[in-house]
Amino acid sequence: MNDEPAELTEEPRGCLFALSQPPLMLFLAFVGTLIFLTGLHDLYRW
Repeated sequence: MNDEPAELTEEPRGCLFALSQPPLMLFLAFVGTLIFLTGLHDLYRW
């Protein structure tokens, strides 16, 4: 009855595994920095 390949029967990797990937963290840090800078620019228009 269990005809699935061995890879699919492993536990699924969760969100913490995805967040441990350096490219994703660099991308999220870049996007977060842009959002922070635009928010700061809206608050204090130099």
